[in-house]
Amino acid sequence: MSALVHIVDGDSSSQAGIDDLLRACGYRTKAYGSADEILGQIADDASAGCIVLDVQVPDTVVPDLFDRLSKAGSCLPVICLAGESDVRTGVKAIKAGAEDFFTKPVASEELIVAIDRAIARHRLASEQECWSRAARQRLRLLTPREREVFDLVIRGKLNKQVAFALGTTERTVKAHRRKVMEKLQTRSLVELVSCAERLGLLRNDDP
Repeated sequence: MSALVHIVDGDSSSQAGIDDLLRACGYRTKAYGSADEILGQIADDASAGCIVLDVQVPDTVVPDLFDRLSKAGSCLPVICLAGESDVRTGVKAIKAGAEDFFTKPVASEELIVAIDRAIARHRLASEQECWSRAARQRLRLLTPREREVFDLVIRGKLNKQVAFALGTTERTVKAHRRKVMEKLQTRSLVELVSCAERLGLLRNDDP
């Protein structure tokens, strides 16, 4: 399914022009005349996509919109458009977290490139979040002793060192380590350490 772009623009002519351009490029679109409209629907759609926002849109102070979007459950990247008189507002939007900012009129090619980049970032972030949730669920399957073995192994401890630290035998450690690998769906020590790093379980100062 193609990515979904949410267009928030109070100017119906401008909104229609952006909508036509994006549909011609293969995007799905949803158009809104105000920020309140999109805030009422945005959390219900988990599709990869982004928001194209005219900073002149009624009923909101643009920097505040990012906080409202977050509270509504949205992590979609936002691309801001503004007339020359709204550049200061656009700069505030960038500081508040906007993905990109353009003054009108913006070249179609530039806008499409920015949208492609924003969608790619959002898709990657969504995939990472999905992986993290699944990996943390698998991590909770470890028994307390398996978790101890995991914590020591990812820090480079050898089986005999783990056995000494836990007051058990090397053979028992090997059995626990095998279970850890199975539950976390990893096939090697490298994958196990990579999993821990992606979950933020290893710090730069860890031995």
